[in-house]
Amino acid sequence: MTYDFDTIIDRRGSGCFKYDALNMMYGRDDLLSLWVADMDFAIAPEITQALQERLQHPVLGYNLRLDPFYDALGHWMQSRFGWEIQREWVISTPGIVPAINLAILSLTQEQDGIVIQTPVYHPFYEAVTANDRKLLTNPLLYDESGYHIDWIDLEAKLRQAKMFVLCSPHNPVGRVWTLEELTRMGTLCRQYGVIILSDDIHADLVYSGSRHIPISSLEDFADFTITCVSPSKSFNIAGLATSVAIIPNPDIRARVNGLNFKLHLYLGNSFGITAFTAAYTKSEAWLDALMIYLQANRDYLCDFIASRLPLLRINKPESTFLAWIDCSALGLTDTELDDLITNKARVALDTGPKFGVGGSGFMRLNFGCPRSILTEALERIEAAIK
Repeated sequence: MTYDFDTIIDRRGSGCFKYDALNMMYGRDDLLSLWVADMDFAIAPEITQALQERLQHPVLGYNLRLDPFYDALGHWMQSRFGWEIQREWVISTPGIVPAINLAILSLTQEQDGIVIQTPVYHPFYEAVTANDRKLLTNPLLYDESGYHIDWIDLEAKLRQAKMFVLCSPHNPVGRVWTLEELTRMGTLCRQYGVIILSDDIHADLVYSGSRHIPISSLEDFADFTITCVSPSKSFNIAGLATSVAIIPNPDIRARVNGLNFKLHLYLGNSFGITAFTAAYTKSEAWLDALMIYLQANRDYLCDFIASRLPLLRINKPESTFLAWIDCSALGLTDTELDDLITNKARVALDTGPKFGVGGSGFMRLNFGCPRSILTEALERIEAAIK
């Protein structure tokens, strides 16, 4: 089947945060919206069909996840990543950010140290600080070849920590951690008794030349690792609020799931369960076609910056549909850079400081959109800079 990723879909007025919140977030709504991390593509027709079939049943009551849900997840983890999981390891949550907060609240105490690697997806910060835990940042090292881990600093921070929240693959810098890096992280966490919570939401969005490895699939680390996964990014169904946490250790699982049940976050919704199952059982061809399109967008973006925006710098993302662009050579403050992009180029991007330490001077651009939109956005930015 041929899938259409070029058609522009008008999302305004649909209640989507990416477009309908522009005025609230940027003070104007006449912007090309390349900020929030969802894509502007129609979902896989196989998912649409499954949702339509579910809607034919006239009752939408409380839900129970049946065998097809767990079978779909298990098959996907095995076929895509070579990881054989057990059904009893799986708990259901309405999203990965809720799962991170559940884990922090149930497995750590106030003022316990929690390590994150910055710059990073901003809810990681909030999950630590809003729950009165001690934030320990391990800033990634940045040079001409890209981003790397500061191992000396990481070990020093893990000595003070109870939990390490890992972004794998990493948002926003686009790194796919190697087997050697994951092994070294896991070994340090085992040495210092630190629980790993790995956000693997972008695991399916990995480009040729890289391979995602769930850290918990490395047998020595499964006993102290929580892995959060969802088809929400890769199949563009974030609005259906369905994810899982895979927790092999029964004690850790019981503690997290106890709070999950107490807050009644486990029930889910009929359409999220249906879409989750259809994504992992019927929609792989759509995802494979999507990755070809996204890789072409990524390469076009990198070539455009290299040839026409020489003051900007980008390390080609190994994963995600997000570009982390170094604008520091423009010599602008973050406020001036935001004004340039928003009010002169009329493009909505995520500002670097939102991602914490190491974010100043950067912008995050979502290239999960039709090529024509990406081209127009880049040309607007080029004109504004000139």
